[in-house]
Amino acid sequence: MSGLVTTAEGDVYEVFAKFNREEPLHHVGNVIADDPDLATMYAYTLYDEWGWQEMIIVPRREIITLKAVQ
Repeated sequence: MSGLVTTAEGDVYEVFAKFNREEPLHHVGNVIADDPDLATMYAYTLYDEWGWQEMIIVPRREIITLKAVQ
């Protein structure tokens, strides 16, 4: 997950979700928002149609890449 961490419209937030407790989180997309509350609303609105059991957002600038695909 590389790229811009902020845009003219706001910060980039990565969205992760899972269908049930036993499975790992999956990266499902991203949203751009001015603050975490708006990012939460955008993520829920855009990605909850699949009925995820758990969904989280993370500001892209907070993600630490351990190994990048070249």
